Amino acid sequence: MKIASLTQDLLYNDKKPSIQVLLETQTSKEIRIVFKKGQHMKEHKTPFPIIVQVFKGVIEFGVNNAKQHLVAGSMIALDGNVPHDLTAIEDSIVRLSLSLKDSVARVQQVANS
Repeated sequence: MKIASLTQDLLYNDKKPSIQVLLETQTSKEIRIVFKKGQHMKEHKTPFPIIVQVFKGVIEFGVNNAKQHLVAGSMIALDGNVPHDLTAIEDSIVRLSLSLKDSVARVQQVANS
């Protein structure tokens, strides 16, 4: 059994979204992304399907040049190789579910650029 919290020990970064692996299971990696208002993750794509859930706040989620307004409680699932970007409309907590085969370093690289 593994236990993690989306709301405890939050680390806000002034310049870029903060990425933290919360859990790794036999099938997925569960990642918390903490955004300050206005922070952005530029357009990128992942080789595997993902699920993104907004736990707190509001995120503008761009997919193929269309913007989705995701509020707390919203979830979106994407197939692999679909270009997307994220912008925090307000301070936000996002849960990202990655394939176990995907790399957390790739997500951190997107957040850092």
